[in-house]
This record gives sequence, C-alpha cells and structure tokens, in this order.
Amino acid sequence: MTYLRPIPLTDAARPADALVLAGGWCRFTHVEVLERGRAPVVLPAAEAPPSLLSPLLAPRPDFAGLSMDRPRLMGILNVTPDSFSDGGLFLKPEAAMMQARAMAAQADILDVGGESTRPGAVEVAVDEETARTAPVIAAMRAAGIDRAVSIDTRKAAVARAALAAGAGIVNDVTALQFDAAMAGVVAAAGVPVILMHSIATPATMQDAPDYDDVLLDVYDALAARVAEAEAAGIPRDRIAVDPGIGFGKTLAHNLALLARLSLFHSLGLPVLLGASRKRFIGTLTGEEEAARRMPGSLAVALAGAAQGVQMIRVHDVAETRAALTLWQAVTQTGAKQTKPDAKEGANP
Repeated sequence: MTYLRPIPLTDAARPADALVLAGGWCRFTHVEVLERGRAPVVLPAAEAPPSLLSPLLAPRPDFAGLSMDRPRLMGILNVTPDSFSDGGLFLKPEAAMMQARAMAAQADILDVGGESTRPGAVEVAVDEETARTAPVIAAMRAAGIDRAVSIDTRKAAVARAALAAGAGIVNDVTALQFDAAMAGVVAAAGVPVILMHSIATPATMQDAPDYDDVLLDVYDALAARVAEAEAAGIPRDRIAVDPGIGFGKTLAHNLALLARLSLFHSLGLPVLLGASRKRFIGTLTGEEEAARRMPGSLAVALAGAAQGVQMIRVHDVAETRAALTLWQAVTQTGAKQTKPDAKEGANP
C-alpha cells in the first residue's frame, strides 16, 4: 500500500504552484511517498496519483458547527480525582463551573471527562462517571455557556447521558471499541465523533507497546475504525481522528507520529492532536510535574498547527490561544484570526 504525506508550508511567502491542504492554512508543493519496507521518497505534488492527492485537497466540512479552516482549541475539563495532571482540581461542581467559564473565553470546544485514562488508571463505574459529567454539562448549558461540548468517554451509557445534558460531540479514546453499544448511540444521536487510536486499556497500554511501523500502523488502524463507524451508520462528515499520542506509545513512537503528523490528512477527515502535558514532554524536558509542562505543550501545539492539524486538545487554553495567535500573525499574512467566534461552537 502507498501512503501520501503532504509536506506542509506555513511561510507567508507561498509558491505559485502551492496547493491548499484540506481547505486550511497550510500549503504544500511536495509530498512524501511512504511504503512499508521502503525508504520514503519525496515527489512534487503534481506527480502524485490523483486518487491519493484528492483527500489532501478536499476542504474539511464543519465539525460540530465549527469551520475547519483554522486551528481550533479543545479545552480539557477533567472532573476526576486522579487525572495525571489536574486530578481533583475540578471534581467539585463549583470548581468545574469556574474552570468551564474561564476556558469558554478562549476555547472552541470544552471536553468534559469523568474517567482518567492516564497510564495505569483503573476503570470507573458507569454510574459514577455519569454522575461526575452529566450534571456539569447541564450546569454549563444552564449558565449560558454555548461553546461546543464533547464528552470524553468510552462508555455508551455515559455518552447518552452527556448528550441528553447538552453535549454535542463524543470523544472516544478507544475509537468505539470498548463498548459495543457506543457506535449505535453516536449514530442515533446524529452527533460528531472523535476516534482516537489506542491499544489495550489505560491500565495496560504502556506495557511494552510494539509496532511494525508506528506511523503506518496507527494510520491503518484509524482507517479501519473510520470504516467501522461508517458501517454503523455514522456519516463520514461527522468523524474526526486522533493518533492518540501517549496512548500505548513509547517516547520514540510519539516523536515518530508528531514528526509526520500530516500523513493523517490523507484520511480526508479533521485531525485532532492531544499531547498536552503528557509524559513524553516531561521526559524530554526533565520536568516531572505535569502541571509545569506548559512550555513543552505549547511547542507541540504549534508543531501540530504547522502540520495543519485542525483541533488541538489542551489544558492551558489561554496560553495556547496566545501562542497560536502570535504564530499565525508572524507566519500567515492575512490569515484568519484564531480567536473563537462567539457565534460558533454552540451545541448542534
């Protein structure tokens, strides 16, 4: 099988023959041709097979009411006692609402989760996870917070309750594999879904993860999950993908995925990057405390934006918004501002 990776350009000076990547802010003139067992080959985009090139050129449809022509920020709201970075900080409803209001000023999507998926985490009962998440989402809607809200869960019952409370996106770290009923819930609700790549469960995913070729293996796995989602009745224009940085990956695996992240545009879908404060950042910077990994998280977020990633999931929303605004200002003359539109992001 042949894979095509666009080599993104974000400089303000753009070659006349540069092609627009996925209807967004990146351009490309060359592609990297990847095949298993062969060294990569760089070719002019004009020489690429049209069937492989077309998914790279097609503008992405709106996702949950948000246009995908600029980087979108997803703010992380963990209402858990044990998440790796902010566990316990927002477990109380009052604290969760304060954080939601603060993030809503800069985020395009608020991602609410009630079960930690850090390495080694144990499963949370459905009733407990629902009790943590659905009331917070309902309170956000009652308070007039109109940003798009996603429910970060792998359980159908939790997702169903969150959608009833006002969420409009399902963000499943197992790409609909953990709970056989999840695909049906998403399809029946007619909401967008984010399919993330992971292996095993949070309790065991870091036990010597192994791949033949991590980049191509993750790509193939996501392609297969997208096909399964479509077969379950979820339209392709309601699907986004996430390569799952840190989920069943070593440091080397994470870096290999980040270095060639633009490959995932060949799926023809919006791509989400979630690397905020993760362990590999601490490994590279020597920062043991997750909450102090913001500088590294900003660097990875900007690297993702430079590869055309449409959504970036972060803890430090205001700081990432500022970094994106400055990055875009100095690299893209006349590009759209990254500040969220007050009229966008409402629950679909």
